[in-house]
Amino acid sequence: MARAAVRRGPGDDTPGPDPGPYRGARTFIRALPPLLIVGGVLYDLATPPTFTAAPLFSAAPLIAAPFFSTLITLLTGVAAVLASIGLHFYNGTVDEIPSLTETLTVVTVAALGLLINRVVRRSGERLASAREIAETAQRAVLPAPAGRIGGLRIAARYEAARADAFIGGDLFAVQDTPHGVRLVVGDVRGKGLEAVEAVTVLIGAFREAAEQEASLEGVAARLDRALAREATRREGLDAVEGFTTAVLAEFPGGHGGVVRVVNRGHPEPLLLYEDGGVALLRPSEAALPLGMGDLAAWPDRVDETPFPAGATLLFYTDGLSEARDAGGVFYDPAVRLVGRLFPGPEELLDALVADVRRHTGGDSTDDMALLAVSRPAVGRPESRRTMPVVPPEGPPIVPPGDPEGS
Repeated sequence: MARAAVRRGPGDDTPGPDPGPYRGARTFIRALPPLLIVGGVLYDLATPPTFTAAPLFSAAPLIAAPFFSTLITLLTGVAAVLASIGLHFYNGTVDEIPSLTETLTVVTVAALGLLINRVVRRSGERLASAREIAETAQRAVLPAPAGRIGGLRIAARYEAARADAFIGGDLFAVQDTPHGVRLVVGDVRGKGLEAVEAVTVLIGAFREAAEQEASLEGVAARLDRALAREATRREGLDAVEGFTTAVLAEFPGGHGGVVRVVNRGHPEPLLLYEDGGVALLRPSEAALPLGMGDLAAWPDRVDETPFPAGATLLFYTDGLSEARDAGGVFYDPAVRLVGRLFPGPEELLDALVADVRRHTGGDSTDDMALLAVSRPAVGRPESRRTMPVVPPEGPPIVPPGDPEGS
């Protein structure tokens, strides 16, 4: 398999996005309702009786409604009404029609604020219920793999682009088979229930094929046939529009430290060496994604690469490699991970997810599936020191066969 070495550069201590402005905005919003009431009182006292602070009193409960509890919203409304009535008593205009109209307006808006608060809270409860159902469904469709399978250490993550969306078209599965540990990581084109439908088909086909097929090429062919078969049964799984990029890997038992890979149009896995080096596992021949057999067909090509003890393989979907910062710069996991050491796959994924969030400012646009596989180093401690994920400087990629980058 063609590999592109990555040269280590000096660390960059550039800090991530500063959460301070967001905390300041939340603090300001929380302080705004009482500030409006106090400001309204001061405004009314400093101006002639013909001027009114009713708009400020009315705004206070409306602002409190979506951000505070029902009790706080009620107390804000009561305070606004009492402030309005008290000022009219102070000005000696409490029995005048304009004053009564202003007070009635504040009472009406306060009641409306309570209604809005109730609606928002009910919507939040329904959203929490929907999220719980979605989480349960995702665990059923994408169960987390065991931490150890066939002597390998495994870790997986599924990061939704939206906090209220847990199901998408990214997939992963790992299975211990008579032919060794086999896995698949893929990305179904599209979103929503149709994508989940395709994920279910692919994972079911993989579970069966991984046990029965003698070769990794055979597993890929079975997945292709499964998508083609389902395309004739379900309108949402079109053979052309519903393609799936995927990478399949096999860690054969009794063959030493090697990994076999079939890549069907998916982002190249990363091989992280024990000394901090990183290599891209590029396929020797390009191949179409799964489900595009009607356009062209040729035998799959398996690439075999040494997988030494202490190394970790990182598989991911394009939600990682296509994550952008505010300036539109793509996230490059090879550059960000070079020279970094991690105790195990769990720590690697934790650091990677945190680094992507810093890079994007928490504004991802695509789901992200991550799967890390480590081969433990024999006779060495389980944990090693962890270095933070920070972008190195200088030209990171060294072409194959040119270790000096000349």
